[in-house]
Amino acid sequence: LLGGGIETQAITEFFGEFGSGKTQICFQLAVSVQLPKDKGGLEKNAIYIDTENTFRPDRIIQISEALELDPTKILDNIVVARAYNSDHQILMAEKAEDLIREKNIGVIIVDSLTSQFRSDYTGRGMLADRQQKLNRHMHGLQRLSDIYNLAVVVTNQVMTRPDFFFGDPTAPIGGHIVGHSATFRIYLRKSKGGKRVGRLIDSPNLPEGEAIFSIVKDGIRD
Repeated sequence: LLGGGIETQAITEFFGEFGSGKTQICFQLAVSVQLPKDKGGLEKNAIYIDTENTFRPDRIIQISEALELDPTKILDNIVVARAYNSDHQILMAEKAEDLIREKNIGVIIVDSLTSQFRSDYTGRGMLADRQQKLNRHMHGLQRLSDIYNLAVVVTNQVMTRPDFFFGDPTAPIGGHIVGHSATFRIYLRKSKGGKRVGRLIDSPNLPEGEAIFSIVKDGIRD
């Protein structure tokens, strides 16, 4: 679907409803980035900005063991930062620069990008402020991605559009700001038999398409 993996110097957004697999993909990437290059990794480490208290070390251990990696080492190489509000989240992304140099970072994961902004800015009157700050945040992440040649992966929730009558009524939060800032956008949804479907809906160079995957104890699998 992605022509070989998550691109560096780009922002990849995974959006979907609760339980569609967004966080599980983030766990997988935090481990996969540490793999040797011949196995699809970058031999680098991860920064994981956790805004909803969803980071689970036990899942990282399971995924590492499935790849025959040392879970203790893998966990040591993931810098987890818990963000408590949108200002804190922006500050963490700004402060990440020192860590990137020091810790040989290959991916910055923000799970989830918009949840703190939603709770900090409620109501239509706050929308302009929220979008402005979200824009600054996304530009900051893109800058780090460009300068240090790393991948940025963000997850996003969806909202239901009550005025939508045909097709899928869900839309990613953050509107055009997030839409234009993300290089690749992948919509995740649940399918039959516990499977998940990832649909590439926005990319500068790849065709739209779908890929089916499963979430198993060992991680994300085709």
